[in-house]
Amino acid sequence: MTLVLRMLLRRLLILIPLVLGVVAFVFVVMRFSGVKPEYAYFQGANPTPEQIHQFQVENGLLDPLPLRYVRFVADLAQGDMGTSVLTKKPVIESVTTALPLTLQLTFLGLGVAVVLSLVFGVTAALFRDRWPDQVIRMVSLVGVAAPAFWLALLMIQWLAVGEGLFPTGGYINPADSLTGWLQSMALPALSLSLPIAAQLTRIIRTSMVEELDRDYVRTAIGSGLPMIVVVGRNVLRNALINPLTVLGLRIGYLIGGTVVIETIYGLPGMGQLMINAVRDGDPAVVQGVVLTIAVGFMVVNLVVDILYLLVNPRLRSAT
Repeated sequence: MTLVLRMLLRRLLILIPLVLGVVAFVFVVMRFSGVKPEYAYFQGANPTPEQIHQFQVENGLLDPLPLRYVRFVADLAQGDMGTSVLTKKPVIESVTTALPLTLQLTFLGLGVAVVLSLVFGVTAALFRDRWPDQVIRMVSLVGVAAPAFWLALLMIQWLAVGEGLFPTGGYINPADSLTGWLQSMALPALSLSLPIAAQLTRIIRTSMVEELDRDYVRTAIGSGLPMIVVVGRNVLRNALINPLTVLGLRIGYLIGGTVVIETIYGLPGMGQLMINAVRDGDPAVVQGVVLTIAVGFMVVNLVVDILYLLVNPRLRSAT
């Protein structure tokens, strides 16, 4: 446990400069993006140069860039992401409203991807070079090549419009109806998870095959232990070390993929919020969403590092 705490402290110390670097990068990119909050503020109107100048002065847009950056970091430290120039509401309110749905979609998609990849990856390894393995490998290859947005459109056409099994879009709060929530999230979660599940299936299958060829597996089976016991207690745990590393990276793609999936299915999450903000020219909201997603990605990778340490005893002893 002490080693785990030491690694956690080390990763947290590394996380601090990474967060500051992301904050600086997002700040600079947004300032040179060409998006002018003063024009978004007066959207639909015909402001005079005096009105634009007054808005710039009141919001510190004419201050030197280093001063604006220091003020921006100080506000972030207090939980202030700025104010939307369109809704006139704090960005943190919009983010906290949209974030729960994105987290639901991300972790539901992650759960589906993990379950499918474990089932099919282990099955393919146990039936190596036989027909179940060949079928799973072929299907997973197609899944890797299929983009999430194409799967989303295909599922809407087939399962929603054609069969009428699921709604074509929209969101139902689980507090209102758990069944309705599952129906509204089923297709988005599947669209998001299938490409990741296909990639993880191939990686788990390869890791399992390598582990099944090791001497300790043959010794355990030769001593009379059932195959299911050997696989469940030893082989699977050792084989999951490499997939865990890949999973940490894929979670970042899951979070990024929600931007497209939420737009296709009309889900009011972080992706939809960012798309609307980009379209309407609201830089404060775009900035807040990007920062939240980036920090979330780094936190997820920190958690995966800890899980990797817990699963891999050799790494734990070397730390």
